[in-house]
Amino acid sequence: MNVTERFLRYVSFDTQSESGLEQVPSTSKQFVLADELAREMETIGISGVTRSEHGYVYGFIPANCESAVSLGFVAHMDTATEASGANVRPRLIENYPGGDIVLESGDIISPAITKNLDTYVGQDLIVTDGTTLLGADDKAGIAEIMSMAERLLADPSIRHGRIAIAFTPDEEVGNGTAYFDLAQFGANYAYTVDGGTVGELEYENFNAASAFVKVRGVGIHPGSAKNVMKNALTIGMEFDRLLPHEQRPEFTEGYEGFFHLLSMQGATVGAELNYLIREHDAVLFEEKKELMRAAAAYINTKYGDVLDLKIEESYRNMKEKILPHMHLIATAKAAYIGCDVEPKEVPIRGGTDGAMLSYKGLPCPNLSTGGENFHGIREFISIQAMEKMVDVLTEIVRLTYEN
Repeated sequence: MNVTERFLRYVSFDTQSESGLEQVPSTSKQFVLADELAREMETIGISGVTRSEHGYVYGFIPANCESAVSLGFVAHMDTATEASGANVRPRLIENYPGGDIVLESGDIISPAITKNLDTYVGQDLIVTDGTTLLGADDKAGIAEIMSMAERLLADPSIRHGRIAIAFTPDEEVGNGTAYFDLAQFGANYAYTVDGGTVGELEYENFNAASAFVKVRGVGIHPGSAKNVMKNALTIGMEFDRLLPHEQRPEFTEGYEGFFHLLSMQGATVGAELNYLIREHDAVLFEEKKELMRAAAAYINTKYGDVLDLKIEESYRNMKEKILPHMHLIATAKAAYIGCDVEPKEVPIRGGTDGAMLSYKGLPCPNLSTGGENFHGIREFISIQAMEKMVDVLTEIVRLTYEN
């Protein structure tokens, strides 16, 4: 089975996770793909295959040379919450000619949305029908790791130590490493395969927090509301206006952080606003949290203790944990170059399981999958990109153990 066949099979499984739930996995349907992956891993000859009670799938390829280093590869099984992952209907566009791609729904993938779309001219693209996401995030990573594993097992001339493999649930809702068993995984170092455009190499991610705002209003008939009514909705909007307008996701890029109003709901007597706080720099991250606290204090001074603010940290920038192990970055760059791919060191404007694993003691930078436009109906991936990533992963293994 080649990487494309694997990918198309995996996206037929609905594995969408659900935010706000404590259980892992958040949705039982993730077990279905987990069990299928475990069966496939055993079939192709991966050793020590297990599926844990929380849906994590582990296995390893035994060393065929003397080495104390165990190298791992990780990808996640769940898909994002922003678009449905059920009944995915992939469509193949052979020899993409350029220009707009019109999906069956009438939605369009255009160069205006995907700035590098013209780089895919001549390649074979897999797109959605416009009603669901595709699932390249991160089923492409799973397919690439599995195809790399099958190649290693079939070709004993590729020298390697113990190769650890793990597939995780609930990455998209922040719980991808909640029950990750580092001892069972057994790797000294690892890579997540969860990035975008081929060549991306990421070891810097956002420091991340979530902020929860609750506003208590005072309701009264609007005809007699003067100096009495406190409209929780408008107070909530006033709080939002105290945050820098230019520090919103739609105005930021690269290393620029942001405040993202994720949701707002309520009525006159009560409202809730939920935010994401993101910043690469640790000092600026603290400043963002302090700014939000200052905005809350101002509102409470003005209206009389009507607003509660709770800030919870989600994950930290993995950079400080990767810097002592820059050989991982050097090896990945060399592997890309060896496979005729230009490596691009870029900051992750988000997070990965690798960030959490790095803080748990497993240095774990992130590699590309070749997918584009994640988390939406315009998601697509190139077949040639997936094939290239199988080559890159294999080359990383070869370079890691060549001496």
